[in-house]
Amino acid sequence: MWRRSFNSTAGSATSTLKDKKWDALVIGGGHNGLTAAAYLARGGLSAAVLERRHVIGGAAVTEELIPGFKFSRCSYLQSLLRPSVIRELQLGKHGLKLLKRNPSSFTPCLDGRYLLLGPDKDLNYSEISKFSKRDADAYPRYEHQLENFCKFVDPLLDSPPPESLHDISSLSDRVKNKIQKSVFWARCLRQAISLGQKDMVDFMDLLLSPASKVLNNWFEADVLKATLATDAVIGTTASVHTPGSGYVLLHHVMGETDGERGIWSYVEGGMGSVSTAIGNAASEAGAHIVTNAEVSELLLENSSTVSGVMLADGTRVYASVVLSNATPYKTFMELVPNNVLADDFTRAIKFSDYSSGTTKINVAVDKLPEFQCCKLSHPNSGPQHVGTIHIGSESMEEIDSACQDAVNGIPSRRPVIEMTIPSVLDKTISPPGKHVINLFVQYTPYKPLNGGWEDPAYRESFAKKCFSLIDEYASGFSTSVIGYDMLTPPDLEREIGLTGGNIFHGAMGLDSLFLMRPVKGWSNYKTPLKGLYLCGSGAHPGGGVMGAPGRNAAHLVLKNVNKPLNDISI
Repeated sequence: MWRRSFNSTAGSATSTLKDKKWDALVIGGGHNGLTAAAYLARGGLSAAVLERRHVIGGAAVTEELIPGFKFSRCSYLQSLLRPSVIRELQLGKHGLKLLKRNPSSFTPCLDGRYLLLGPDKDLNYSEISKFSKRDADAYPRYEHQLENFCKFVDPLLDSPPPESLHDISSLSDRVKNKIQKSVFWARCLRQAISLGQKDMVDFMDLLLSPASKVLNNWFEADVLKATLATDAVIGTTASVHTPGSGYVLLHHVMGETDGERGIWSYVEGGMGSVSTAIGNAASEAGAHIVTNAEVSELLLENSSTVSGVMLADGTRVYASVVLSNATPYKTFMELVPNNVLADDFTRAIKFSDYSSGTTKINVAVDKLPEFQCCKLSHPNSGPQHVGTIHIGSESMEEIDSACQDAVNGIPSRRPVIEMTIPSVLDKTISPPGKHVINLFVQYTPYKPLNGGWEDPAYRESFAKKCFSLIDEYASGFSTSVIGYDMLTPPDLEREIGLTGGNIFHGAMGLDSLFLMRPVKGWSNYKTPLKGLYLCGSGAHPGGGVMGAPGRNAAHLVLKNVNKPLNDISI
């Protein structure tokens, strides 16, 4: 795979940064920051990306933490990356290779049964029929309905929300803004009419209801409902019974791989290969990417206009605009000088929900787990190893019980675990015969009441609890562990820069989406400070390895500075 090396701030890199005034600086080399830089450079702007860590990628990063084992340290699957970003930045040419998973899901049961699901409709029917013939008949209709709802949502992802103007504008600007908003809402109305009233009522029910209600209305088999319910709570502190969790079920079919909707894939070389490919595209377009360049403060003129940034080493770097790929909290509460922003805005940012119940454990093992319930005749890996393996998710009650433990201030006694084994399809990330295993674990409070994540014994105890739970389904798993890396919510905050450990840069509840993301009145990437934009997951349309916030923010900047878009479609 083609990999371009990026500059460090040592020596000439620092000199290059401060020797000119840049058109645009991007704070943070996560995938959205890199995406923004690529579009800005393709649009003719001089752009530099400033990444705090030694490696680009943010949460979409590959790191070799145990010799020979390359971990997708935070994010671990690809599906949501916008097709427009893949196409326009030619990411395939820059090294992105997607590895489709089929089947995509495996749920083992302690009673000896199991459920496989994937893109094969015949497989789905036969597998679900083991638990319920009624559910097997209903499942295609369920997926079809979600796909129809996704067609309604999909166009919203690739453009800014229709936000109201904040600054004093000319009459022509105000008229133009009103026309643009009218066109947007007229398009939404046409889509709603095309859905029809029944489907629109069902769509509203999905948006507002708990995932448990939606799934109970569709299905009767506990294991099927639990498997699907994990999509609704992934990365959140919510229970399956939380109102509004139903809409996250759309993730089941929202993404795509190579044009096939609902297909989640591994990335060859790990998730860092997504960031590397975008970084390569940005560099080819002329963007300057610098690692080990921590931004400590935004520089202001007249307390209202951003003029650049100050690095942790005291270097001042000037620019016409700055785009922040940091979380909204980090951007406005830590990088903006005190007493600059209005109190109501800072309160809204400060009291947004950055909570997290997520821990990521990256494990190196010397053999594949052998599931007692699924002894298929495959000499090496089998279909049970290819997709997401749901551990401790045999019923929605189990998921809710795990959530309630965290509500009571302790890590789940029986955690909900999503296990993936990318080395089954990707032979570049582990030594022969050995494997990389990702464990995405819920629920783990940021500050547990019965201990602290800074205590090595407490950390080890929780990791062993997770391994022991897996042993119940695949005996001997614990003894196969060579080593592991664990990122709890405080680790995700410290290492990756995710406020509160929230993988989405802020909760994705209905009160924090679209026109209310990151806060009401500031949903279109602009901020109260002139020349400062948000381009990360804390902005619309939100979290996941999507690239949409970076692309949308860059298009807005290019529009505002009246630069050509070099044949980039908006």
